[in-house]
Amino acid sequence: MSFQPNPGDEVVINDIAYTIGQHPAAPGLAYAQAGRQGIVYQLIPRNGSLHGAKALKVFFPKFRIPAMVYQSEHMEPYSELPGLQVCKRDVLTPERNGALIGEHPDLLYAVLMPWVQGLTWFDVISDQKELTAEESLKLARALAGTGSAMEQRGLAHCDLSAPNVMIPFFSEVENLGGSAVELVDVEQMYSSKMDRPDALLAGSPGYAAHRTVHSGLWSSYADRFAGAVIIAEMLSWSDPMIVEKAWGESYFDQHEMQTVSERYYAMRDSLNKRWGSKMADLFVRAWESHDLSSCPTFGEWYVALAALDANQVPAIPTVTEEDAADQSHLPNDQETTVAGSISGTLSSNGGSDQNSEASTPPPGQEAVVQRLFLQARALEEEGKPAAALEVYRSLHHFIPNNSAMQIEVAAAIKELDERMNPKDDEGQPVRLPFYRSKKFMISSAVLIVLLAGSVPTVKILADQAEVKQQEQQEAVRLAEIKAAEDAEAAKAAALKQQEEEKKQQEAAAAKLAADEKKKQEEAEKQLAEAKKKEEERKALQAKYDKQAKYEAYLAKQEQQKKEAERKAQQEKYDKQAKYEAYLVWKKEQEALAAKQEAARKAAAEAQRKQEAAQKAALKKKRAQNVVTLIAHYNKAYNAQIGKKTDNALSYARDFKNLYNTDAAYFKGVGKVAARMSAINKFLSNSDYKLPNL
Repeated sequence: MSFQPNPGDEVVINDIAYTIGQHPAAPGLAYAQAGRQGIVYQLIPRNGSLHGAKALKVFFPKFRIPAMVYQSEHMEPYSELPGLQVCKRDVLTPERNGALIGEHPDLLYAVLMPWVQGLTWFDVISDQKELTAEESLKLARALAGTGSAMEQRGLAHCDLSAPNVMIPFFSEVENLGGSAVELVDVEQMYSSKMDRPDALLAGSPGYAAHRTVHSGLWSSYADRFAGAVIIAEMLSWSDPMIVEKAWGESYFDQHEMQTVSERYYAMRDSLNKRWGSKMADLFVRAWESHDLSSCPTFGEWYVALAALDANQVPAIPTVTEEDAADQSHLPNDQETTVAGSISGTLSSNGGSDQNSEASTPPPGQEAVVQRLFLQARALEEEGKPAAALEVYRSLHHFIPNNSAMQIEVAAAIKELDERMNPKDDEGQPVRLPFYRSKKFMISSAVLIVLLAGSVPTVKILADQAEVKQQEQQEAVRLAEIKAAEDAEAAKAAALKQQEEEKKQQEAAAAKLAADEKKKQEEAEKQLAEAKKKEEERKALQAKYDKQAKYEAYLAKQEQQKKEAERKAQQEKYDKQAKYEAYLVWKKEQEALAAKQEAARKAAAEAQRKQEAAQKAALKKKRAQNVVTLIAHYNKAYNAQIGKKTDNALSYARDFKNLYNTDAAYFKGVGKVAARMSAINKFLSNSDYKLPNL
């Protein structure tokens, strides 16, 4: 028998009794949610506590896979991570749950897991629920934290999208120590310890990176692009303009993904204006990435989000032209300049306050930076240079400029990069030892200045820095000239393209005109043929009409002859007809009497059936009312347990009003009278505890 439960039905799983929850928006229907792979039902423990509610996921036949047992065993340790409580799963197997599966075969390899209260991010977007700045920041931090914890363990959800991101933060049921964000539908989760699924998902519309995803997502990088889009949505959902521009079930239409569009510019500008340029830069990096590994890590998002303060929104950080020029040189230069080293040295010796402030990390960021640094060191010691290099590069953008850690991280990046991508020694200069490298000499010079405070040394280094800065400015000027030339060439190419398109349009227009002329000639030809056929048809019709008139005359003559014969025959049968009419009349009278008697009996039977139907309808209505009364009582009881006294009083009044409509009958049905007594006590004294009946 298929599993199609009703609210209140009892299910015993692993010797624990549960009842099927009732849908809050559709009384009388089971609380169920359909997804890609199956249907999830809410199971409530016998004590009625919503905090202990479970989710029973019943898979469609295609996804009932025995390996689900092995997968769930490996997932369980991850349930301790924030946002992954659904990884604590129990799979129904024939060995442990044979009787239940025998009764309901659909439950084979179904999964029992914690029920996550609250809305999905899909609900927030679809309902255009605008958030406050505090809520946006809290949700974005929670998702970034979950993603960072997963990436550090080599995990990926592989179907990260709005419907699979739950928001317990908006639940009416209190979230006891849980994360503000929870991930669900984790059957496609990637881990090096788990087998590759037979059918891979290619991402959800509005969150799939079209440049790289063709045959499905299955790697540790799978969540980076979708995660960047959702974090950007969460941050932007406190901006009414962004909420208003949303496509529908997601902010972006799938056809807009990784393209330049109005929504893209609006979100980028909103992030830059409300949360700062670092947030906008991370979003742009993800949007313009050519593969998933090029997207920002969740660790980068988390570090940047940790430095934000919701109280400063919507303040727009001011960026001077000098700062913008400095930032344009920083990201791709892995070696710290001499000028930067001297600037850090002067700051350490009581130089300008501005430089001193620039080397101070934002509040809350220092601990995260230190943790990522130690993680990169550990990966390097474990013999995982690729992973360590990725963490070092992520960390490099968030370390204060000109700091000792930045020098160390830049050196580590260069060393790992050279180790993983060795250059051909033939024809190349011999690599100097590290202690003779330019970086080591610069760092040593800085250290000497720090220790000795020698003014002449600082002056020499400052002169060198000024020369290098002039060289960099010249390089920038040449780059700008090249960019202008490229822009001019692009403009010329665009003009040429426009001319070609114009020619193509003219050729298409000429072809279209020729086609129209040909169609017109064919239409005229068809019209002439139709006119000729119409004339032939009229001539043939006239011939047919003449023949028809002659045949009608002959038929009339024949009819008159037959009519005379009929009259003669009729006179012969008149007397017989009168006698037969009398017999018929007599028979009709007898039949009429019999019919009236049958009608009387039928009316009596119909009245009896109507009375029986009324009784049955009353009985059915009373039975339904009994079910509704029990539901009102259970709602009042659960609301009181959940400390929602107003809701409990409302359900209690509904119970009493329905009970009074047929009190004489309800008084003798089961425990309805006992429930009524408890309800009256509760209505008179809201402190009265309703019994569990």
